[in-house]
Amino acid sequence: MTRRHIVLVGLPGSGKSTVGPLVAAELGMPFVDLDAVLARRMGMPVERILAELGEPRFRELEREAAADQMAAESAVVAPGGGWAAEPGNLEGARAASVFIWLKVTPAVALGRVLEGAVRPLLAGGEGLARITGLLLEREPFYRRADLAVENDRSDPASATAEIVAWVRRGGFA
Repeated sequence: MTRRHIVLVGLPGSGKSTVGPLVAAELGMPFVDLDAVLARRMGMPVERILAELGEPRFRELEREAAADQMAAESAVVAPGGGWAAEPGNLEGARAASVFIWLKVTPAVALGRVLEGAVRPLLAGGEGLARITGLLLEREPFYRRADLAVENDRSDPASATAEIVAWVRRGGFA
């Protein structure tokens, strides 16, 4: 069976960093959070990378980290919410990966974001309008995923089970 990366895409707050480790554990694969990889590489949190270097440079660094990961051992990978919408990212990772879109409503995503870590690209302005705008911009890219999984529920177990069952049926991991 060919092992490929399982790349989770979706809005900030869609559950990539919650569902990802659960899927990885079920499938016996490592979990890689690209934001954590960037923070380690740069020696500073993502918020600071964005503030000091700007979003264009952050996206370059993110693209490099994803390319490195695609060449490494198969893993469940959680890139940032905007990674999939950057030109060439999906295409560049397609041969080594399957993509799973964790779908949530903007309201659910915002609620989760407000409970958790700081999300620099959602800072300032009206949060729901901003995250709704992000979904409108990014949805055409998210729709290119191999599987879409509803993840509006508060229990990540059902999304995890759906992903694991799909992967096992398809022989992707």
